[in-house]
Amino acid sequence: MPERRVLPIAAVAIVVAQLLLVLVSWVWSAAMPASGVRSLLSSEGIRWFLGHLSHMLATPVLVWLLLLAMAWGAFRHSGLPQLFTADHDDGQRSPAGSWLQSYRMRRAVMLTVALLLVYVVVVLLLTVVPHAVLLSATGHLWPSPFSASLVPLVAFGILLASVVFGVVAGRYESLASVYDSLLSGIRSGAPWLLFYVLLAQFYESLCYVLP
Repeated sequence: MPERRVLPIAAVAIVVAQLLLVLVSWVWSAAMPASGVRSLLSSEGIRWFLGHLSHMLATPVLVWLLLLAMAWGAFRHSGLPQLFTADHDDGQRSPAGSWLQSYRMRRAVMLTVALLLVYVVVVLLLTVVPHAVLLSATGHLWPSPFSASLVPLVAFGILLASVVFGVVAGRYESLASVYDSLLSGIRSGAPWLLFYVLLAQFYESLCYVLP
């Protein structure tokens, strides 16, 4: 697959950019001390990098990636994608919506839609009514607890709907299968986690170096 060749090259490119940033910051700060550029090879730069490494990575984006990866795993293995793509596990295709001819599938769809409606109503009650819990102190949606939790709310909604559909439709036969689907999502999202770590370090290092 093309991404198997492109992604490793992109990861190496970010690592090379990080090393170049370290070298350039050292040379620049030594050649032009008045420029305000800070060196990552100085004692101060090394203390900053090692002391703030955990803080660089511990951002909401990391949590978002993990939650979305788990939601994607649950969605992919629940059988919901087949309702839209008409692909079956045996590799054959049929007209979209043909799965709804099964009573079990219709029941799974109805329960999932009902659950999503309840979920959306609950979120709306927490956001749109006067003095809602997820509004900011000034009554705005942005910034507010709702805006800060928007991605987790979406991920949890997808995960909940996928698990309910998968259980009712018979795609999840046990708790272990649900567990495996979440782990599968994390494995699928592992490349994004790697790129997040590399990009977060590079971005924070660049912000430190520049005046």
